[in-house]
Amino acid sequence: MAALFRQMTLCGVGLIGGSFALTARKLGLVARIVGLGRTQANLDVAMARGLVDEVTRDPALAARGADLVMLATPVMTFPETLAAMGPHLPEDAVVTDVGSVKEWVVHELEPLIGPRMALVGVHPVAGKETVGAAAAEEDLFVNRRVIVTPSGRSTPDAVAKVEALWRATGAKVERMTPAAHDAILARASHLPQLVASALAASLEHEQIDGKRAIEYGAGGLRDTTRLAASSAEMWRDICLTNRAAILAALKLFRGTFEEFEDAVERADADQLIALFERGRRMRERLK
Repeated sequence: MAALFRQMTLCGVGLIGGSFALTARKLGLVARIVGLGRTQANLDVAMARGLVDEVTRDPALAARGADLVMLATPVMTFPETLAAMGPHLPEDAVVTDVGSVKEWVVHELEPLIGPRMALVGVHPVAGKETVGAAAAEEDLFVNRRVIVTPSGRSTPDAVAKVEALWRATGAKVERMTPAAHDAILARASHLPQLVASALAASLEHEQIDGKRAIEYGAGGLRDTTRLAASSAEMWRDICLTNRAAILAALKLFRGTFEEFEDAVERADADQLIALFERGRRMRERLK
């Protein structure tokens, strides 16, 4: 496949960005990849694994010659990073991101791009709790959903090229408005993270008769709290930038949690069966 972009500057060579770079290099989707990062140690890993052609910690150097910029750092760092790169980017550069929040990103980034630049939001729904360049996987996006969220500064050509990039990775690409994306992902992705982290945090120091409760959790506790191992910085930014949708999702969860609490308090066997059955039916439909 012919390269769709001359140079991609990847801001944040972690699980998502690094995995995309690995696939893009293998398939020749981008002629050259420059990795921009905060820590030299992670950038050294990216070079050693062949994820990128060059690395730098200087946004100005990273921007030069980049006709595609991919923001793959914690969401709230996007504006500062793009502002530092902006004066040094080609005037027709395409800016994209892989963040889990979209309305905030559009609001913050559109004023920072030049008149001939385009912004194309993307969310690969393929996250894991592992982080850094060492976590990158070549086949991470195969048969995984990738949501493209065009906005006012998305040109048809830029959207088409960005979608072509992601389809080439084996992903299932679909479009959604930024608002719909944030509402849906607050329930399907952000809420599970908060529930897992809340459960883990609540049990951190819990002891009964001198015994730590977590030592008796076995597989169920490990599976349920797996997401709690995720990056605190990344999830802090998601909570702060998608507050309204996440609060609505938490209200939904609180209502069902209170149904369980009420059923247990009243020893209502029939209600407990009904609630557990609701949960089982949803879990069976989950693919």
